[in-house]
Amino acid sequence: MIFKHLSEKDVTLDLVTKGKLSALSKIAVRIARRAGVDDQVVLRRLWKRESGGATGIGRGIAVPHALFPSISCPVASFTRLAAPINFGSPDGDPVDLVFTLLWPRSATATFLPALAQLCRLVRAPQIHEGLRLAQSSDEVMAILDNDIKATTELPISDRAAALVSPR
Repeated sequence: MIFKHLSEKDVTLDLVTKGKLSALSKIAVRIARRAGVDDQVVLRRLWKRESGGATGIGRGIAVPHALFPSISCPVASFTRLAAPINFGSPDGDPVDLVFTLLWPRSATATFLPALAQLCRLVRAPQIHEGLRLAQSSDEVMAILDNDIKATTELPISDRAAALVSPR
């Protein structure tokens, strides 16, 4: 699962941006540090991928991604934007939830299945609505882990907890 490559320090809530390039630029700086690569290289690769086809998947979610020959394991980040922006999503909805992935070029065989799994998971209403209501990176991690035990042990807001608990 992609979220095993995500930690609380990879979560950014309510990032202020001026548009898609601004968002990707700010995200690139954060994720590049974690991957040990130059942030301008990350931005160029994310922007090149975005220019080849929008990474908005619908329901206010985008998954910008790029393959890197210089990394040995996947690196992921989650960003909730302060205000939704246009990401060219098929449903036309602006994006406020951004999952960014840097994937090792040496592991391309596992990339598409992992990307598909991520897209299926985050499109689930209880996940994306919970992420919109989360008040901390702890809450985000609990929602993404979808671990009910963890979510009841954390000080999650009532609305976010209700969204991730079983019905």
